Amino acid sequence: MARILVVEDDEAIRIACRRGLTEAGHAVATAARGLTGLELVLSGDPQVVLLDLGLPDVDGIALISMIRAASEVPIIVITAQDDDPTMVEALDNGADDYVVKPFGTEQVAARIRAVLRRSGATQSSVIEPLRVGKLVIDERSRMATLNGQRLELARKEFDLLLALASRHGQVVTKAELLAEVWQEAYGGSDRTVDVHLSWLRRKLGESAAQPRYLHSVRGVGVRLVDPEHEPD
Repeated sequence: MARILVVEDDEAIRIACRRGLTEAGHAVATAARGLTGLELVLSGDPQVVLLDLGLPDVDGIALISMIRAASEVPIIVITAQDDDPTMVEALDNGADDYVVKPFGTEQVAARIRAVLRRSGATQSSVIEPLRVGKLVIDERSRMATLNGQRLELARKEFDLLLALASRHGQVVTKAELLAEVWQEAYGGSDRTVDVHLSWLRRKLGESAAQPRYLHSVRGVGVRLVDPEHEPD
């Protein structure tokens, strides 16, 4: 298992990558904008970055240089641009590999294994528990605690909490949650997410009207935050 960061502005591709790589056993975080991805590289310590070049806020080639100035994390470019000059420029600026869209999850997973071997990392690297305020989520033991007390969570409740904690502070759409937690990329019901969020809030000792950790963003999704650092 490896910690993968997918930086891709196309929601359908982002969801498909997250679903496929999660099913392959990886821990996957995503970002729709380049600068958000850079922040996650600096704070989240991914082992591999999958990076689209056509981002809305920053040039992909420039972002490779920004990442490389701060980290040696392997970068695999994922893009629709299949011309040689673009490929050469990306590699010269610090990318480790290059995959042209459309691509299959198995192909990307194989490229990930290859760059991990070259970088000396392993897919069995220990994943540390995620900590958000006094909430601790341990993916290996599938245990979550709040204020040191174990939370009794059903399987989907834990998966939902883990998905939000892996991108704490970010707004995660219900479509992304349906794809990751319920493997329903298309046609899933938002009500499924809403019901499980309600159950999860109850076990966290909060409500939608008085949130602490789980904050809904109307018409967008939900984000998990540290209540001690959330502005009023």
